[in-house]
Amino acid sequence: MKRLKILRRWFARKFGFARMVCLGLLVVFAGLRLWDPPPVQELRLRTFDMFQLIDPRDKGVRPVTIVDIDDKSLARFGQWPWPRTRIADMIINLTNNGAVAIGFDVVFSEPDRLNPDLIASQMRYLDDATRTRLRELPSNDQILSDAIKRSRVVLGETGQQEITSEIDKTLPFTGVATVGEANAERFMFEFPGLLRNVPVIEKVAAGRGLFSIPTERDGLIRRVPMIMRAQGNTMPSLNLEILRVVTGTPTLLVRTDKTGIRAIRLKGVEIPTDKNGQLWVHYARHDPSIYVSAADVLDNTVPPGKINGKLVLIGTSAAGLNDIKTTPVSSTMPGVEIHAQVIESVLTGAVISQPNYALGVELLAALIIGILVIIFTPNLGPVRLVIAGAMFAGILIGTSWFFYWKYRYLIDFTYPLLSTTAIYLTFIFASFVREQRQRKEIRGIFAQYMSPVLVEQMAQSPEKVVLGGEEREMTIMFSDVRGFTTISESYKHDPQGLIVLMNRFLTPLTDVIIEEKGYVDKYMGDAIMAFWNAPLDDGKHQVNACEAAVRMLEKIDVVNKEREQEAADGGHVYIPLNVGIGLNTGIGVVGNMGSDLKKNYSVLGDSVNLASRLEGQTKEYGFPIIVGSRTALAAKDSFAILELDFIMVKGKTEPEVIYAIAGREDVMHSGAFQRLRNITIEMLGCYRNRDWQGALDAIERGRRSEDADTLEKLFKLYEARIKDFQLDPPPEGWTGAFALLTK
Repeated sequence: MKRLKILRRWFARKFGFARMVCLGLLVVFAGLRLWDPPPVQELRLRTFDMFQLIDPRDKGVRPVTIVDIDDKSLARFGQWPWPRTRIADMIINLTNNGAVAIGFDVVFSEPDRLNPDLIASQMRYLDDATRTRLRELPSNDQILSDAIKRSRVVLGETGQQEITSEIDKTLPFTGVATVGEANAERFMFEFPGLLRNVPVIEKVAAGRGLFSIPTERDGLIRRVPMIMRAQGNTMPSLNLEILRVVTGTPTLLVRTDKTGIRAIRLKGVEIPTDKNGQLWVHYARHDPSIYVSAADVLDNTVPPGKINGKLVLIGTSAAGLNDIKTTPVSSTMPGVEIHAQVIESVLTGAVISQPNYALGVELLAALIIGILVIIFTPNLGPVRLVIAGAMFAGILIGTSWFFYWKYRYLIDFTYPLLSTTAIYLTFIFASFVREQRQRKEIRGIFAQYMSPVLVEQMAQSPEKVVLGGEEREMTIMFSDVRGFTTISESYKHDPQGLIVLMNRFLTPLTDVIIEEKGYVDKYMGDAIMAFWNAPLDDGKHQVNACEAAVRMLEKIDVVNKEREQEAADGGHVYIPLNVGIGLNTGIGVVGNMGSDLKKNYSVLGDSVNLASRLEGQTKEYGFPIIVGSRTALAAKDSFAILELDFIMVKGKTEPEVIYAIAGREDVMHSGAFQRLRNITIEMLGCYRNRDWQGALDAIERGRRSEDADTLEKLFKLYEARIKDFQLDPPPEGWTGAFALLTK
């Protein structure tokens, strides 16, 4: 034992303690890369995103055309879903114009609600002859089936998080075979449930594939699964199935090795994938030229060159249909275009991949450069140290970029760079410790001749105590209790009770804000001002703020139920607490503000003023939570968002689209909410196009819908505006923006 201690001391003295620590770090980082936790993955993915942003795929030949169910089409033919006869007309027109194959990025999971037999059963005042005649007519689904049968159509299906129905075993699935060392199925993405099309059209299609695309942890779509499992069945993606159909491949071949899936083979084509069967999409930038409107297809006014000889994908870019995705090259790309990009990448051979040896290259690079840094860094001066560090970083980045640019291989430079940087910083820290020890000795010397306070002040940075701030994007919240003056008057003989009441509801609301990573700026009587993304960074500040707002309403409901019961037990009047909340995302100046005697960490800016105005409008629109457009865009995938208006608030010169939050994701996917949202979209579209009667008709239909009472205030507000405009039309150039007269 004694000899071991002597040997360790001698080695540390000769080799250096810092070098020993750095060798340990080299081993730790190698283990970290092999473990590959989510933060390491995300750093690597961000690097690959940067490569695609710098050098996206060259568009070149465009073999795919997208038929877009866009806002123009919805305005022309009405809300989605359309009658199946209209879909059949679209297929017929595309086929007649020379489409090679047609793929649907939508699913027809239920019978058409406009089928003649359903109309005959549902309409009350039909005579028996008409009812009988309707029942003799072919169904809309059969008409669509006949159109599909005469064309080459690939139907889309979607994976679900739960099983909603049993699989019809009589309906066909695409054949898939596996060759290699591993069982491919255990590496595939798996959905518990599967939503298929109605059997009458499913059984006649040329193919069928999943259009479900899982996102990465940060919400981006970088990789698209080409083969998946859904409700116990192995299925191709929609894009892969289209390629299978057009190449005439009877069975897909999945090639595996010990690590998982390596590639998927079609007739004459091999598609490289990662171990889970995902293709790294080599994105081109968003290209509107490959889109044609569904309205133009139905009118048969599309130029022949747009369809003839093309693979056609039918999907949507309409905002109300919620199929907008985020990719490395675009923050708003319709999901159907991602399928188009996959098909184009495969057909043109412009695919990117991670080769089998990528991990070995990364580990070897980290080992070689790490050892070189350990050997030479302690002997280099500061200038040479910086030059050497820049040279190593340049080599790593340049090598990674070369493989991407030349061979379209994804080789990660972040891991060896991170490992080398950690070693470099360890030496810096060791140097810092030595300098601090020297400074301590200097302080001890000078303290004999100067005041210790002055010595310490000289060692500190004075900029830390001056007033100042920084600009950053933030989400600001204002909340206020509606009718609190009336409530407070009922406590005029019990001021202590009023204080207890305020603490009773302010405490849970404050707790929710803090739990959702918010910062409570101040209390203004019964009102609260809070903000997100300061002082700490919060990458999901918009979503966290919206979640806080929804939870605050839930907390108020709990307090109200308790107070109502207490009022019933005590025999006194119960007045409920109703809270209005305004949220807005924008740039603000945040920092310590005030005087030298008293400071407050707060935020200023136009975005703050707008949040305050939005809170004030909650009583006008009948929704307790109103948010600005930037907040709504960031939270649209997590909450039920309903567009309310295009307004010009008092004191601002730029109009703003405002939205209401009607609930979380469960509400967003409910049929009742979808119907109400479609009604409001139609109403707003008519209103902004000066179609006053169309807007009033939409309002009347909305009032007959389920849960329509939640929109009654909004309906009344627009009715009043429309009546005014019918008497005094808006001026030329009117954009639909409404100027608010109050704050």
